[in-house]
Amino acid sequence: MKIDYTGKVALVTGGGSGIGRAICIEFAKAGADVVCVDIDQNMGEETVSLINKEGGESLFIRADVTDSADVKNYVKQTIDRFKRIDVFSNNAGWEGVIKPITEYPEDVFNKVMDINVRGVFLGLKYVLPEMIRQKSGSIINTASAAGLVGSPGFIAYIASKHAVMGMTKTAALEVAREGVRVNAICPGAVNTRMMRSIEKGVSPSNPEEFLSSREKSIPDGRYAEAQEIAHKVLFLGSEFASHMTGHYLAIDGGALAT
Repeated sequence: MKIDYTGKVALVTGGGSGIGRAICIEFAKAGADVVCVDIDQNMGEETVSLINKEGGESLFIRADVTDSADVKNYVKQTIDRFKRIDVFSNNAGWEGVIKPITEYPEDVFNKVMDINVRGVFLGLKYVLPEMIRQKSGSIINTASAAGLVGSPGFIAYIASKHAVMGMTKTAALEVAREGVRVNAICPGAVNTRMMRSIEKGVSPSNPEEFLSSREKSIPDGRYAEAQEIAHKVLFLGSEFASHMTGHYLAIDGGALAT
């Protein structure tokens, strides 16, 4: 099965690093024009540079996904440059800190909810009208295995990713007759900066030991690589995922099956 995005436009938030960077690069490899959105100018420009070195067409737009003016701007710039948005990877997110509910800082809780929930909502709000106008498009929200279970110490992240799951289903139902599909990915542990942060948060004195024990707990015995997550996004955005909307793909090595 070859997924070909030649002539298509992919918009990716959080594209400066981790899963988002991998998504940008894989879309470019598949022939898409790629718009990379990130709050970190240097990291976003680095992603675009990596794409351009391989001969791809890409654009970086700096944006805070929690700011409606910035979101409107990244949508406008994408339309101005490429005239359409075929796939939107609504991916930007943040893990917050790891503490029990009674000790969880309110400001951190608010920031996690702003990025992971408000950011996804604003992306949907301002990208959907373009796709409705086109009568076509696919949105893939980055939720998490954390959107399907509970976990001590992760109140903000767990709550935010459950919210992403709810928004995915609601958006899918609202636009099902408009030629637009909305789905989510639910990665488990992935070999990225976020997992390094989580490992250190859970086990400050020995994060490597936590990594080892976590990998052993996963049925296939390892973390996912960011590229593996990106491949699932490309599938969901493609014609091979037609008639699939309001659903999610768990990418967790079998962890949720236990």
